[in-house]
Amino acid sequence: MSECVGEQKISDPTQLEVYKMAHELTILIYKLTANFPKEELFGLSSQMKRAASSICANLMEGSYRNNTKEFRQFCGIARGSAGELKYFLILSSDLGYLDKNIAMGLITKTDTISKMIYGLIKSLERKI
Repeated sequence: MSECVGEQKISDPTQLEVYKMAHELTILIYKLTANFPKEELFGLSSQMKRAASSICANLMEGSYRNNTKEFRQFCGIARGSAGELKYFLILSSDLGYLDKNIAMGLITKTDTISKMIYGLIKSLERKI
């Protein structure tokens, strides 16, 4: 499916800057959570990986849907996953699993991704 965002056609969501940034964040989350305590393997670590990967997964799935309205809906879900990840980063820092400075950098990156998704949503709404 080919969606328009502004003047840009979206035939491959992996080329969107927001997708690239979210994918990099997901890889960082996977690497960082590998150092979490073993008792968090199926808890916080798993939830963080799921929330992070859900951002790109929903952008991808939405772009493969039938119309702009469905794509917009999946962008909203992706943004919700970014919010969920932000909380898990705060929690990980407060529990001492992540260095505060590293957590703040990741939170800033997550906020940027969320704002970018919001911009994408607004662009798609103009097309509905």
